Amino acid sequence: MKFLAPHWLWLLLGVAALLLLYVGLQLRRKRYAVRFSNAALLGSLAPKRPGWRRHVAFTLLLLSLASLTVAMSRPTRQHKVPRDRATVMLVIDVSFSMDATDVTPTRLKAAQAAAKDFAGMLPSSINLGLESFSGTTSIDAKPSTNRTPVLQAIDRLHTAASTATGDAIFAALDALQSFQQEIPAGSDKSTPPERIVMLSDGARTLGRSVDSAVAAAKKAKVPVSTIAFGTANGEVDIEGNRSSVPVDTDTMKQIATGTGGSYHAAASQAELHDIYKNLGSQIGYVKKPHEITTWAVGLGLILAFTAAGASLIWTNRLL
Repeated sequence: MKFLAPHWLWLLLGVAALLLLYVGLQLRRKRYAVRFSNAALLGSLAPKRPGWRRHVAFTLLLLSLASLTVAMSRPTRQHKVPRDRATVMLVIDVSFSMDATDVTPTRLKAAQAAAKDFAGMLPSSINLGLESFSGTTSIDAKPSTNRTPVLQAIDRLHTAASTATGDAIFAALDALQSFQQEIPAGSDKSTPPERIVMLSDGARTLGRSVDSAVAAAKKAKVPVSTIAFGTANGEVDIEGNRSSVPVDTDTMKQIATGTGGSYHAAASQAELHDIYKNLGSQIGYVKKPHEITTWAVGLGLILAFTAAGASLIWTNRLL
């Protein structure tokens, strides 16, 4: 919780002073009663008070004052607001290594299932596109708020040879730029948030370097969040030969760190689902302060009325 006018919180010292004064008066009254030698006469002069209940009204009053003081400081809390007009390119590695079965049923099939979850998690106002890459890159669905082309393209993904990781990032940046240029004239030309989410399991084998792609994404101010998908023990049959295809975490970390994105590692479909859910929250929403002054005022008033009512009922006087 944050406060827009925190200087009002100094009034809480006044609330604390009232508490100390009340405690002091109670101790003074107790000492006076002990010094009074004639207990019978004291009882007739000072009728029996309502015991512990007399403290309740004052406690409620203090809480009311504290709540109203907090209200004056204009408290706020963070809440998620959907981003407007954001554009996300989902980039999926479809090289032969994605046929590995160290993630059930295969890396690619698990990725396809989780990618569909991700598409469903994003707010409908966000434009989502899909790119797949192996030795070449393919924009399978242009960015759009219509999820149907993306979901259909995810189902059509299949593996091919090689891994052009750097080229994939360049292609995603080009797709984002082209989408911005297609915005109709006369509409809001402010640049909306842009993100790339890359899922890959292997090191680059051809094409432009990862370093140059990272530099280009950083220059364009487009964070690339990466998911290193698979395990260190992955194996796959390629043309009858059993090959080891360990997940390449170093490259994925390099891309995320260099572009300001986030890095994740997934070894199972369940973990990938959680990661996509987290990414969906990061990309689809932004946290903004929401003032809750009304709640604090309401609580203070309820406590004040309760204190007054309790005092009238138990002592026949207002506090």
